Amino acid sequence: MAIESSTADLPATGDGHRVGLVMSGGGARGAYEAGVLRYLLDDLPRRLGRPVRFDIVTGTSVGAIHACYVAGTIGQPAAGLRLADIWQSLEVSGVYELGAADLVAVPLRLLGLAGRQKHPPEPGIPERLAGLLDTRPLERLVRERIPWADLRHNIDSGAIEAVAVAATEIGSGKSVVWVDNREGVVRRWARDPFVIARPARLEPGHALASAAIPFIFPALKIDDGYFCDGGLRLNTPLAPALRLGADRLLIVGLQHHPTPEEEAHLAPRREASYNSLAFLGGKVLNALLLDHVDYDVDRLRLVNAILDTGMRTCGPDFLSRINETIEALRGTPYKVVQNLYLRPSRDLGVIATECLEHHEAPEGLRQRLSHAVVRYAVHGVVAEADLLSYVLFDRCYAEHLLELGRADAEAHGDELVEFLRGRLTRAVAAALSPPAW
Repeated sequence: MAIESSTADLPATGDGHRVGLVMSGGGARGAYEAGVLRYLLDDLPRRLGRPVRFDIVTGTSVGAIHACYVAGTIGQPAAGLRLADIWQSLEVSGVYELGAADLVAVPLRLLGLAGRQKHPPEPGIPERLAGLLDTRPLERLVRERIPWADLRHNIDSGAIEAVAVAATEIGSGKSVVWVDNREGVVRRWARDPFVIARPARLEPGHALASAAIPFIFPALKIDDGYFCDGGLRLNTPLAPALRLGADRLLIVGLQHHPTPEEEAHLAPRREASYNSLAFLGGKVLNALLLDHVDYDVDRLRLVNAILDTGMRTCGPDFLSRINETIEALRGTPYKVVQNLYLRPSRDLGVIATECLEHHEAPEGLRQRLSHAVVRYAVHGVVAEADLLSYVLFDRCYAEHLLELGRADAEAHGDELVEFLRGRLTRAVAAALSPPAW
């Protein structure tokens, strides 16, 4: 993650600042993000006295789906409630399309013996390389429940400056950030050979490609290449938001920071599950999709502290002087970026385990198969089901995460109000402080 930002001549909102909303990824963990959005979009406007407006919205993985939803519903009443309703409508059997043949196909895919399989394109959804699970019902949900026409109108009318979603190009291994704005061009971008910006008119395929968890979900073909989860290299797109002009960032993460007591409680069970592929798979996904978030935020805050210290000790022209060199080297300048970081107050993996333990098997062969595949894919790691927390698209799990996300956001209501009003109170100033090393 870099701390550069674009200096494009675009109109800013409110007090002259551009507010960016940054959302990360984590599959079914995204219900927590939806809970946060429920508070931001439906409850917070009553405290602010006006609708919440974001100038720039970026996301990866499930955060990309939410970014498109936010951009399409900006200013609409009850937008958060409608998003929560979508999550509450999910059932495992309604997300994964599994039949009797998958009893053979899924083990073959796990062993790498199924060969390369493709799903043909459908209306609004491009060709896909098959993953472990068939997610066509989820794809149709994204196509039908996100107001794509409203997203297009909001961008073309200037109601929102830019929407950006990130994905990983399988052929090159590079991160591609699709940027949708009224100009149809990306004016300036830092010189990073591994993060490429491409202008795009966002469609369901872009969001689904960003959300395609490797191996588990299908990879989607966009233009001439196949793409999977953007979180492999760029899970929290702080840099794209900054390069597009944001100078305030509201960041939503999906990883709980456990207390020492929680760590001690889970440690023996984790050790007992060490040889489980599902356990190790969950840890790999954590490393790929979640750990970058904290690293990026810590780095942003550290650079903020360095720049602030430099201006206080060397004078207010300190930043302009070092940017003479920085812009020549990297193409974009440094600046202090106010930020607020929201993350879960509980372990989402533990919540997923609790939901699965109390989940009754559904009726019907296809529904039972879908439920059984998800249950036994994570068998043996009930003590700390990180893998489960990514794939459990289930109403029980979604409801718990929606409630938690909304409650966590409400607990930071004062900071959110001051942050969006642009006044730096002690609470927000604390969020700007560098991490304790």
